[in-house]
Amino acid sequence: MTLLPSKPDAVGRYPATPAFLLDAGLSSLASRAEAWLEVPLPDKIEYLATVRKRTLEVSDDLVADAIRSKGVGEGLAGEDWLGGIVIQMRTMRFLEDTLRAIVEAGRPPIRPGDISERPDGQVVVRVMPGDSWDRLAYRGWTADVWIDPDIGRTDLWDHVGGIHTKPHLASAGVDLVLGAGNQLCIAPLDLVQKLFIEGRVAMLKYNPVNDYMGPYLEYAFGELIRDGFVRTAYGGADVGDYLAHHELVDAVHITGSARTFDILVFGPGEEGARRKAAGEPILGKPITGELGNVSPTIVVPGRWSDRALRYQAEHIAFQMLQNDGFNCTATKSLIVARDWAHKEAFIQELRRVLLRLPSRPAYYPGAEERWDRFVANHEDAEILGHRGPGVVPPVLLHDVDEAGEHLAFAEESFCSVTAITELGGDGPADFLRNAVAFCNDRLDGTLMATVVVDPQTEQEIASDLDEAIVGLRYGTVSLNIHAAAGFALGQTPWGGYPGATVADIESGIGFVHNARIIDRPQKTVIRSPFVITPKPPFFLTHRRSTPAMRAAAHFDGDPSILRLVRLMGYAAAP
Repeated sequence: MTLLPSKPDAVGRYPATPAFLLDAGLSSLASRAEAWLEVPLPDKIEYLATVRKRTLEVSDDLVADAIRSKGVGEGLAGEDWLGGIVIQMRTMRFLEDTLRAIVEAGRPPIRPGDISERPDGQVVVRVMPGDSWDRLAYRGWTADVWIDPDIGRTDLWDHVGGIHTKPHLASAGVDLVLGAGNQLCIAPLDLVQKLFIEGRVAMLKYNPVNDYMGPYLEYAFGELIRDGFVRTAYGGADVGDYLAHHELVDAVHITGSARTFDILVFGPGEEGARRKAAGEPILGKPITGELGNVSPTIVVPGRWSDRALRYQAEHIAFQMLQNDGFNCTATKSLIVARDWAHKEAFIQELRRVLLRLPSRPAYYPGAEERWDRFVANHEDAEILGHRGPGVVPPVLLHDVDEAGEHLAFAEESFCSVTAITELGGDGPADFLRNAVAFCNDRLDGTLMATVVVDPQTEQEIASDLDEAIVGLRYGTVSLNIHAAAGFALGQTPWGGYPGATVADIESGIGFVHNARIIDRPQKTVIRSPFVITPKPPFFLTHRRSTPAMRAAAHFDGDPSILRLVRLMGYAAAP
């Protein structure tokens, strides 16, 4: 039983699933919740492998529908190959690998050499490179998961593998996934999280912005739908609210904004605000979520070559405008040193790259209103392109004083607006300390932070840089690669820094994309080279991004030397 309507309406969106079908779907799931727990792990692995295989089968048509819906051309399809398919392939492939290791060895494939301790005793697990293919395709990259400081090295094995190594923690239940509207991989991977990591059957409610994915996702999860473990639904916030409060739904997961979360949990308007202040939620069931961030990128001052200036300008333009900035990971706060010798040259180079990028329709609902509000709120807004009907060009908000009460600090714009804040400091180390304090104390959210630092400066301030990584209260901290890599790599847990509550949700509660099934991560730290050669094919300025990212999807879906060579061939022609 699927809940797929017979055809989309005139604007290409599906009509809302009626209440009687929602009720029937949840009733069906409730009748199968215990059965899913009893499915042997090898059989679950086969289900997951089928989802991965079928997703790749329909990927060309799904990406074509995505760019058609956004009103962009084939030249920008690389974004949806990355955000729609590559991330799914990696996450599911590494999760399959983890589950097979649990079947064969009783625990995830974490080797003794992957485990270390920091000087303060905190345990660290290296999850990338995840295999020999990672070592070839991502040369010089590492990703370390820092474990909850309360867990010692001798206790680590008690805190990996989740319900698959601790079956007494498993419980049958029906969970609701409220899908995101921006990236195609989010909804299916949230389903994978529920089914294969948490052991729960699930109802997925599509976001109306990208509900065109419905037929493709229902094909990919077809066997799980056939066997009663997944149901899907269409509609807007009213459908999501009905499902979240339904008596047959045991828990909820949402990807969206903190405002949407608060409305769901406490209700709308003044009464909702009163309930939140009083700690009186109207949704009393467990809820997890990934809720965005005013994402910072800290540019540590150093002695950069002209090549490095050009490269990092393209890198940060990618951070700002991948998916036209409709990402919770998009850089919204660019932090530079006031006295950096290369500051003006860097900003000029960034300006040049942004002006070079093609304009595109602002497809995400509310983008024009948010863009207008942020631009009107700041008198030093530099608009880099033409603001026309349905088009909101990149904007740099200059001279955003760190001590001021700025909209850009308190709210994620979720469009193509980035604020530049200049901080002082007596040299790179002092600047970095000031930047960490600014991010922690002034910017909304705890999801991710990016630090850009050249090799010589990194060596000179090594201990101060380590102190900064420790101090940044974010779920992912990355050096020299956009911290959205924590979302994309699959084997890295993705979520806000631990400590959020329903009353103060920050960037959310819980972790997803946790393919190595590490039970209690604190943060992920990712490192990559300062300049990657050849230029990464996911950069917006890469001329062959679309075929390269399509090749990356097929490589990560089923790695082979031939597929890697094909990917490298496209990447080598930037």
